[in-house]
Amino acid sequence: MKVMKKPIKEIQIVPVKPNNGLVAFCSFTLFDSLYCGSIGVFTRPAGGYRLVYPTKLTGNREMNIFHPISKQIGQHIEQEVIKKLEEVMKDDRYSSSDNL
Repeated sequence: MKVMKKPIKEIQIVPVKPNNGLVAFCSFTLFDSLYCGSIGVFTRPAGGYRLVYPTKLTGNREMNIFHPISKQIGQHIEQEVIKKLEEVMKDDRYSSSDNL
């Protein structure tokens, strides 16, 4: 799949008080056509961040609501979201966990 120049726009980051690796939620628009929200941003044990896409519990089974199909677009989304997260976290309001 060839990635368009700017498939991800309007990235919003909402930092949360860190809890079991969760540090923020994010949303964005994809290809100017689809809103994607409620995506968890977690720290990786070895450093960095990963995205966790929403699921719905139906009975005893977790069902994916949405997630990237190709590795290429998944990595692109992750890179763009992490870039925005790092910008937001530079803000003095979020530089200390005491302020969350």
